[in-house]
Amino acid sequence: MPFSRPPLFSSSLRSLPLISKGKVRDIYAVGSDKLLIVTTDRLSAFDVVLPDPIPLKGRVLTALADFWFRRFSALIPNHLLDIDPESVVTPKERAKVSGRAVVVKRLTPLPIEAIARGYLSGSGWKDYQQSGAVCGVRLPAGLRLASRLPEAIFTPATKAAVGAHDENIPFSMARDICAITMNRILPHPKKITMNRMLPHPEKGADICDEAAKATLAIYREAAEYARTKGVIIADAKFEFGVDKEGTLHLIDEVLTPDSSRFWAMDSYEEGVSPPSFDKQYVRDYLETLDWNKKAPGPALPKEIIARTSEKYREAFERLTGRSLLD
Repeated sequence: MPFSRPPLFSSSLRSLPLISKGKVRDIYAVGSDKLLIVTTDRLSAFDVVLPDPIPLKGRVLTALADFWFRRFSALIPNHLLDIDPESVVTPKERAKVSGRAVVVKRLTPLPIEAIARGYLSGSGWKDYQQSGAVCGVRLPAGLRLASRLPEAIFTPATKAAVGAHDENIPFSMARDICAITMNRILPHPKKITMNRMLPHPEKGADICDEAAKATLAIYREAAEYARTKGVIIADAKFEFGVDKEGTLHLIDEVLTPDSSRFWAMDSYEEGVSPPSFDKQYVRDYLETLDWNKKAPGPALPKEIIARTSEKYREAFERLTGRSLLD
């Protein structure tokens, strides 16, 4: 189908200082305490940013994340601010942020990826085949690809830079990583030892525990809701950050086709990789190519681009009950 707006590969704003460009998002400073996050139409697969943008992808991710952020606002604070993104850029740049950007609190991100898994797929399936466990969590024998787990599990991962791979890690390691990083920057309760005031060593690890609890609570509620819409959320990646007081916030994106694995209930079958409403469609195509999964990524055929855009929009429309108008 034709699109009335061209896809956006890079925002390239001049009115605000650029902080970073990720695989999908461009992040700018808005003063000292706020950020503008612009979600482009870039797509990464196997941790490589592909050269072809996917029309409407950034708008889908922004609108769907907003839907979930507001749905879970009573469960956990999030980074959203009620500021129109178009108000913080120049008039000429408004089209680049319209419908695809948010102004958020500037928080300190936790140094881990927080992943909930309800089904066995992706890297979790590979881990299980090798060890019978995922991130050190022992699972029952005899599970198959796409098997539903007895209960959802928390499986953290490292955060990798663009072009590098995240790695699954045990929960104990995630606690250690959070403790080391968070204890450097957060105010902590003090204790007196040998007449010296020292930071409490468990503060960072406690934040990791809190993030794990929030991850599973959000996933369970979202998965139950999604099933009423005919969608299985097989797994989901969450990001968290803390403010200066150490309050945990949900940040970045949440339960989108980029950060979650969505399957249609009516085509789900244990033992096979079910059709999905996410970028797995692109990954499956790329697996047919003679490509070493390193940059630069291959160009995508027009039909793959169009079908991927359709899948992203279908995920939004199924889950929200709304149409994403171009």
